Amino acid sequence: MTRRTEWPGGADPGAGPGPEFAEGAAPEPGDGSAGRSRSRRGAGAGFGEGAGRRARSDTKSSGSPSSSRAEKGEPRDPVEQARNICLRLLTGTPRTRRQLADALRKREIPDEAAEEVLSRFEDVGLIDDAAFAGAWVESRHHGRGLARRALVRELRTKGVDSALIDEAVGRLEPEQEEETARELVARKLRSTRGLDRDKRLRRLAGMLARKGYGEGMALRVVRQALEEEGEDTEGLDEPF
Repeated sequence: MTRRTEWPGGADPGAGPGPEFAEGAAPEPGDGSAGRSRSRRGAGAGFGEGAGRRARSDTKSSGSPSSSRAEKGEPRDPVEQARNICLRLLTGTPRTRRQLADALRKREIPDEAAEEVLSRFEDVGLIDDAAFAGAWVESRHHGRGLARRALVRELRTKGVDSALIDEAVGRLEPEQEEETARELVARKLRSTRGLDRDKRLRRLAGMLARKGYGEGMALRVVRQALEEEGEDTEGLDEPF
């Protein structure tokens, strides 16, 4: 015997609505189908509402974090989690080992798993703090005009080792640093015209100081720029 499954609304989900549910359809007179149809609809509606409530209840009760992660396809192995996190963070943006370690810690990856992945990434060259520091110095000096002191400060915040920082900033020649300072002053000089000499000095030297240039170099560069414009620079040898 074939067992027939009753679906909500009395209809097979794979088939279209039966004649009794068709719009405008009417039962044959006297065949009692109208009563049966109303009975089916009433029973079907009650069954459907109850099933919906039970289904929603079952879904809520089974929605644990682990099942949610499994549905999303996230790995449960902490090493694999750490690997995926690092790969996402490294996509298009170099990062230091410290930056990645901090990110793994925030995501509560166990230290042992984090260490394993970070060491492996270093072995294959995906993490290279020396290369990061060199590229950072090159980019920030030529792009933003930052001097050694500012570059050292930024690299420390990225977690780069002091020896690697010294090596990277050591490639920046003093002559190049002073030339960059002159270019910065030349670009800013026009906007200070019309101000008195001391105010121009403070603005220009302050701009260089914020970019990490030492007081002696800043004063020397600003004084020379003002002299070229015909300013009297007597007394500007004093620290500002």
